[in-house]
Amino acid sequence: MRWIFVLLLIFFLGLQYRLWVGEGSWAHIVTLEKKIANQEEVNGHLVQRNKSLEIEIFGLKNGLESVEERARSDLGLIKEGETFYLLVDENKQ
Repeated sequence: MRWIFVLLLIFFLGLQYRLWVGEGSWAHIVTLEKKIANQEEVNGHLVQRNKSLEIEIFGLKNGLESVEERARSDLGLIKEGETFYLLVDENKQ
């Protein structure tokens, strides 16, 4: 009878060890939940960025205004008949 009690106690302690310390323990679950929350936040930012990129792509495919704006800001292009003025700040030199 005593051996059965010892075996049951060892089995019980083994289960308790896994519950509190091992893989699948409460601490492990809390850590995984924090990682999930952080990843959901990152995913939210990426979804917002993707939406803004989709809007920009739609504008580039369907409208000439956005293409013209990109050409002016990124490449420094001007329209035919326009005059380009470069203003230089003498104080910054």
